[in-house]
Amino acid sequence: MTVRDDTMHALIIEDSVLISMMVEDHLRELGFTSIAIADRESTAIASASRQPPDFIAADDSLVEGSGIDAVREICSKRTIPTVFMLGDPEKAPEKHAAPHGYVVAKPFLFDTFKEAVDGAFARVERSNG
Repeated sequence: MTVRDDTMHALIIEDSVLISMMVEDHLRELGFTSIAIADRESTAIASASRQPPDFIAADDSLVEGSGIDAVREICSKRTIPTVFMLGDPEKAPEKHAAPHGYVVAKPFLFDTFKEAVDGAFARVERSNG
């Protein structure tokens, strides 16, 4: 994926500081210049209300709440490309949580993450037709 707009904003919903830092590095390498990080469901929803993201990377289990539930709430207002980063891919969210989302299993490499980001954006583009 090549970010076409120099103001692309991403939201990382993850309670592990190390994983958040790694994902932030990956997103910056992909061209994102604005990144918010939330470790709680309520914080993620509030962050998306203040500055709507162009992309979301989310874990399922958080310190408080669920990244999947946060994505469901955030995406109820508009379609946002999403990558779910799961320790247990068997817990992948239902299609209605984010039908345009991709799932990657932790741990993952940059190339795997990049493919998932590309796929999430492609699904949204196809759905917007």
